[in-house]
Amino acid sequence: MTRKSFYILLLVSSLFVSCIPIKDLVYLQDKSPSGEQSTVAAVESKPYRVQVNDVLSVNIKAIDPKLVSIFNKTEGVSSTAKSETGLYFDGFTVDDHGNIRMPILGELNVIGYTLEEIRTTIEKKLLEEYFKSEANIFVTVKLAGFKYTINGEVGSTGTKTLYQEHVNIMEAIANAGDITTVGNRKAVTVIRQSPTGVQMNDLDLTDVNVMKSPYYYLQPNDYIYVKPLRQKTWGTGQTGIQSIGTIITLLSLATTVYLIIKN
Repeated sequence: MTRKSFYILLLVSSLFVSCIPIKDLVYLQDKSPSGEQSTVAAVESKPYRVQVNDVLSVNIKAIDPKLVSIFNKTEGVSSTAKSETGLYFDGFTVDDHGNIRMPILGELNVIGYTLEEIRTTIEKKLLEEYFKSEANIFVTVKLAGFKYTINGEVGSTGTKTLYQEHVNIMEAIANAGDITTVGNRKAVTVIRQSPTGVQMNDLDLTDVNVMKSPYYYLQPNDYIYVKPLRQKTWGTGQTGIQSIGTIITLLSLATTVYLIIKN
């Protein structure tokens, strides 16, 4: 084999090894062998059960707002003024015993209950002890933002908050600036704290069947980690153009060194 043939073979081999295939960058591909596009039904997300350190936003309304003003910490504050910091201080934090402490009502145990169950409990207690049905009590209970943490190969790492009840993994990643070119979309780890312990699961976001996974829909306080591809450590470039440029630079350097030593 001549030196020219060797360099050409080295260049082609490096391109195949270093470049990131397009199939590793596209989300939700239909990988069924039949080639026919199949319908994938996403797994329905289970109702979230409140955990320690969650912050709840409880709002109580009635025909006469004065009757329930003492229960509402944010009464009179516009919705646009309720920043994340404001919701944290004005909300009701679940303590280490699983309780929240509300005006008049005192301590209520909420650990392990869904938001709907907590709403029903508060409404029932108010009607039994403080109000009549004619007051038309209306209670809403929400989490003070859907909070999760994302790290690794994404545009913006850190703890994020979305003001919606349900968040899937695709929405969470989009909110973090998407996965970078050197991020591994085939092994995105979701770490979840549950009453029985910590659970970990890897998701292949390039496969449309990921929507069938119980981890496709996140739960508050989930941790997402996006691993890097091997191409990041090789440093040969993420695209064909970058790889060619890197290889040419190395070959030029090697040739220069060879000529210096030879002379």
